Amino acid sequence: MATTAPRRQSKPDRLKVFSGQANQPLAVEICAALGCKLGAASIRRFSDGEMCVQIQENVRGVDVFVVQPTCTPVERSLLELLLMIDALKRASADRVTAVLPYYGYARQDRKDRPRVPISAKLIASILERAGADRILALDLHAAQIQGFFDIPVDHLFATPVMIEYFRDKALTHLTVVSPDAGGVERARAFAKRLGCPLAIIDKRREAPNEADIMHIIGRVKNRNCLMVDDLIDTAGTLVKGAKALLDHGAVSVTACATHAVLSGRALENIEGSPIREVVLTNSIPLSRRARKINKIRSLSVAPLLASAIRSIHEETSVSTLFV
Repeated sequence: MATTAPRRQSKPDRLKVFSGQANQPLAVEICAALGCKLGAASIRRFSDGEMCVQIQENVRGVDVFVVQPTCTPVERSLLELLLMIDALKRASADRVTAVLPYYGYARQDRKDRPRVPISAKLIASILERAGADRILALDLHAAQIQGFFDIPVDHLFATPVMIEYFRDKALTHLTVVSPDAGGVERARAFAKRLGCPLAIIDKRREAPNEADIMHIIGRVKNRNCLMVDDLIDTAGTLVKGAKALLDHGAVSVTACATHAVLSGRALENIEGSPIREVVLTNSIPLSRRARKINKIRSLSVAPLLASAIRSIHEETSVSTLFV
């Protein structure tokens, strides 16, 4: 007769959260929500630049979660995560879950040109090889990246955090806008939750080195538009989209995205744009300069990630968070 495996006991000393250096403030917030302290770990460098990681407390038989977005500096953040996972496994941790508030290299998820790598798949293989038993990710650039792993993946969305914020603002005559065809599913879910119509920006490049021609699908005239995306990198496309919406009669444009990559001239582009507000999350820490820009607002995903960590540890359903 088959027996059912006993449920993992939920004890404070059986759950520990560690963090690399990529976003320790977020890890501290997560620990505060869980009612535990951030695990002690030492990350230092030898004189030649090699990284040295040491877990500074006992983790034998413990359910461990490592919080580390693989954001700038990408290679360093990734290597810190890999070395911490390896150290924890060698220290006999019962299970190691890699918590990835931002999954770097996710935009390279297919061969769109000859002789290029599928980097998102390679990163997945490396994380598994390092010893990760489970992945907890937030707003992957493409949902199919979950299939690159042969271990369980819990894929969360920051939508509930964003929805709560915009409901409180009570914007009237609102239209949710997808900045491209690839983001339609995300924007449609947003529009459904807010009970408002959806519009799509169709971008077409007529020739190399020529500006994109923007076609707007949907009604935006005399509407307050909310552009929804998973990340903002250089913000060039975002600003072009905002200008196209205003040219088509939109009253105002607000933007939101989960991941604040903000590379290159992103901050200058946002500051000089007609966008009223850019709402982001703290999946990636904002730079000091970004925090000084009045247009940029950051929301915390720590309670969301803490709820998922608690559910995974207690082996209860995480599906209620898949919104």
